[in-house]
Formats: sequence, structure tokens, C-alpha cells
Amino acid sequence: MSGYHPHDLLTSEADIPKAEATAMQRAIDLSKRALGHTSPHSIVGCVLMDRQGHTIGEGWRQDPNGPHAEIRALHAAGANARGATAVTTLEPCNHAGPTRPCAQALIDAGVTRVVYAVADPTTLAAGGGATLAAAGVDVECGLLAHQAAEANTAWLTSVQRQRPYVIWTYVVTLDGRGAASDSICRWVTSPQARADLHRLRAEADAVVVGSGTVRLDDPQLAARNRCGTRQPLRVVVVGSHGNVRPDARILDHSAPTLIAMNHAAKAPRMRERATAIRLPSAADGRGLDLSALLDALYERGVRSVLLEGGPTLAGAFLAAGFVDRIAGYLAPALLGEGPAPLARVDANTALMRALRVNVIDITWLGPDLRITATPQPPPPWPATATGQTRS
Repeated sequence: MSGYHPHDLLTSEADIPKAEATAMQRAIDLSKRALGHTSPHSIVGCVLMDRQGHTIGEGWRQDPNGPHAEIRALHAAGANARGATAVTTLEPCNHAGPTRPCAQALIDAGVTRVVYAVADPTTLAAGGGATLAAAGVDVECGLLAHQAAEANTAWLTSVQRQRPYVIWTYVVTLDGRGAASDSICRWVTSPQARADLHRLRAEADAVVVGSGTVRLDDPQLAARNRCGTRQPLRVVVVGSHGNVRPDARILDHSAPTLIAMNHAAKAPRMRERATAIRLPSAADGRGLDLSALLDALYERGVRSVLLEGGPTLAGAFLAAGFVDRIAGYLAPALLGEGPAPLARVDANTALMRALRVNVIDITWLGPDLRITATPQPPPPWPATATGQTRS
């Protein structure tokens, strides 16, 4: 594709990248409105500008089966789209879905320049940029690519790894005690931190906990105080000795529930909104094969998971390498007792060593801190004090 070439009709060459960068940031912000609403498809935002750099239409994908962002922006612009520049967070699709291909729609509307942040990684929809260029449209890729990819990281990661993107979230006090998000968390954390947790729930396709958390804390796990929110699927992982009481709040009507259990677990009595599936056992024979669990969720259209389980389930996900991001809430409180947020899993796993993380964000939420991090690959095992593998 061609490099950046300013449009001759714009008033100032220096204004062009600024105008397009501003439009791209707006498109990214629009795309975020779709978090939790479009799976198994991506989130996308689009802004159309006239030749003077003024916005004439914008849109974002609002549901899995509705018009794409580009189609919504074209509809808003109408006849003004001719000669316009389209700025979009993802390469315009090249296949017919609920609507005609977005690349062809842009061509038919007379758009003369398309700037997109991230190339489409799927074999089905990729190639829109080439189609546009072949039709004589000026095409640019890569503007604010990092920011656009970060907003769409759950979907992009799920496409790459063919499993849902997993965020492990937990609450911990200053003395290192774990606080369950739906019980002790109510008075340990601030309203701002709890609102942020519900935001993460609303943006996720599924929330996963273990049967131990359900038994001890009886969480509801719905995203509350989120107007217009599509509730995430609530998933309970049940091992050989676990169970779910028929009166558990996680079986209420506030959101759908999936009970995932191994073949040795006793089938629970469930209400009409809950379903159950049998999956292979973990290697120890007691828990659940997490790879099979993520495969089952992926087949159901789940592309992002919020892991809110207890220390054992969290440790199992980390040991298996299935945690993509960590969101830890640090509350300025002392409990004096209670479990750690993370349990040791197996003497042969990386969790017997220090699992290093990359801290990517630290945010104050009222008096609480949210620390966001990504796990680093574990060092070779066993390792010496200097970090060198023993011969």
C-alpha cells in the first residue's frame, strides 16, 4: 500500500495528519462503545471527513448482526461521502456478511481515501485494503495502530490464539488478603473500584468462577449499574467434589449461566436459564481441563473472559498460561485473615517460582489502586540465582 500522501485539496499539508489522527482517536473511542456487544466479531469505529477535514459521518458496530461501522458512517454522511476520507480502526471487510463488503460500499459511495489502523487478521474478511487500492482509492494503514489494537486486544488475541482472551481480576488488601468481589469486596473497596469491576464485567463475554467461590460467597456476577448492558455469560467450573446449590444467586434470572463440570461431578439442579456441559478432567483428575473449557466457550462465541475465581482456579489458569491480562485492585484496608489471591498449584509449574509481570497501567479509583499487568514468559526451570539455566 502507498505511503502517506496529503490530499491536494486540504488547506495545509501540516493539518492533514493532525486531522486524521484526531479522527482516528475519535474512531477508537467510538469502537469502545461496542465492547461486550459484538462478539464473536470485532469492535470497530469509523469517521468520515470531507476535503476540509470536517466530520460528515461516524459510526460503530453496535451488535453482532447489524451494520458495520463503515456502513453506519456512510449512512450518516449520505451524498456527502463522495470525495471523503474514511478513517476506521480496522481494515474494511472484504466479504459479504449482514451487509455488503465495506470495502465495496466505500468505493460505491465515492470515498477517495481510506485510513485504517489495524489490518484484519482473519482469512474471511482480510483484503479490503487491496480491493480499495485496486479501485483507485488512496489507502493508508497503521495510523494510531497501537491504540486501536489495545482497544480491540481481546478480539485480536482470540483470533490469534483461537481461544478467549482472559483477564484475571481480584481484590487484595494491604496485608495481602484476598477479598471476594461480591462479598467482602462490598465494604473493602470503594464505590469507584466496584464500578470499574462492573465495567470489566460488562465488557466481557463471560465471567468465570469456581464452585468453591459460589459455595463460599454466593456471588451473582451480573454487571450492575450499566445502562443498556448485555449481561455476560456466567460460568461455574465444577470439579469432582464441587457442586452448585439450586438456590445459588448465580442461577437467578439476571444473566445466563453455564455449569462446566468434569465427568465425576454431580449434576446440579438448575433453573431454566442455566445449562450444563461435561468436559474432560484436569490431569490430576479432580479439576477441569481448562483448555477444553476455553475451547467450549470459544465455540459459543465467547471471545473475552473475566476470571473472578478463587486462588486455586486463578493459579490453574496462570500455570496453564491462559491469563493474558491481570487487573488487581489494592484496597487500603487490613483484614488480618483470609486467603491469598493466588494459590500454589503444582511443584512442577512456573508458579513455584516468581512469575514476573509487566505493569502497563496504575490508576487511582477513589482511595483504591487498580494495577493492570501482563504476565511475562516464565524463566527456564530450574534456574540459578543469576538467572542462568543449570548445566
